[in-house]
Amino acid sequence: MKFSVSRESLLKQLQLVVGVVERRQTLPILSNVLIELDGSGGRLAVTGTDLEVEVVSHSNLDGAGYVGGEVTVAARKLLDICRSLPEQATINFSTENNQALVTSGRSKFTLATQPANEFPRVEEGSGELEFACTAAELKQLIDKTAFAMAHQDVRYYLNGMLWEATEGQLRAVATDGHRLAMTTLGLSVSSQSKVQSILPRKGVVELSRLLTEEDEVKVVIGENHLRVKGDGFHFTSKLVDGAYPDYDRVIPRDGALRITGDRETLRHAFSRTAILSNEKYRGVRLAFSDNLLTMSATNPEQEEAEEEVEVSYNGEEFEVGFNVSYILDVLNTLNGDTVSFSLSDANSSALLEDVSETNSVYVIMPMRL
Repeated sequence: MKFSVSRESLLKQLQLVVGVVERRQTLPILSNVLIELDGSGGRLAVTGTDLEVEVVSHSNLDGAGYVGGEVTVAARKLLDICRSLPEQATINFSTENNQALVTSGRSKFTLATQPANEFPRVEEGSGELEFACTAAELKQLIDKTAFAMAHQDVRYYLNGMLWEATEGQLRAVATDGHRLAMTTLGLSVSSQSKVQSILPRKGVVELSRLLTEEDEVKVVIGENHLRVKGDGFHFTSKLVDGAYPDYDRVIPRDGALRITGDRETLRHAFSRTAILSNEKYRGVRLAFSDNLLTMSATNPEQEEAEEEVEVSYNGEEFEVGFNVSYILDVLNTLNGDTVSFSLSDANSSALLEDVSETNSVYVIMPMRL
């Protein structure tokens, strides 16, 4: 195997795949990347995997003089070598006697290799559903929802994101049992029945990182895998085997108490109040009266913060408690100028929405303070 490539091209490929490569692996070869070169077309593929998620990046070599082949080398060592070389450098890569030789100018590195046939691949399964959308649309769907995923919950199906495809739309849902985020994207999805898939947390994080271009991507949802093919990369993730809870039941649709306010003003006020909230429980008390929201927080050191914000509300006075971090996550995610809070009563969950954009809804359960 032998080829020459620009530093920037190889560095971009390695950066795309290295995120799935774990630093500590039970199988040593999983800390490697698989490098494959098509000797006839000059197509260079770099693959990283952790057995659950696989990312393949592609590029085409310029010029000639390359010799095809395949080999695996340590992912982070090769990445660090590429990063340390000067900009616009040309990297020469070759293999011989179970070693990889990387040279550039007066720099020379010899890396240990492992056989390519021992590198595990995530199997390709048949697809139940296929559709296309732009990378920006898919990234927005993920980023508006992902923060509500559970982290290391014993209910393993919550440690991921539900993708639900129905006729004409794709919906993403995430919940950790205390809050819920749901975003719907209108797409030309032709599905006669509802297709539900749970993408694991790592798959969600890596896919969001890959979706940087405006180009169109192709999404294939199968029985056990989800695949996304974009310009220069192929992403494959195993799906979580489990039944996602009926999220629709926890969305309060008929909130009689509705409050609207300026998102930026509320975000700054909540951020200041959060400074003196209990570091463990992060509780903040909200008191609503005519066109006024008073938020307050205390902590075990007997310190207290209080903020008053003008809002649009005409109704009975009431108080309710929430985790201030959950509220800030929503306010940081929304883009519009005005946000609305809807509640049935002082003990009910709150429904948060962007007044100008109704594709995303957020539910936060109350706290006892």
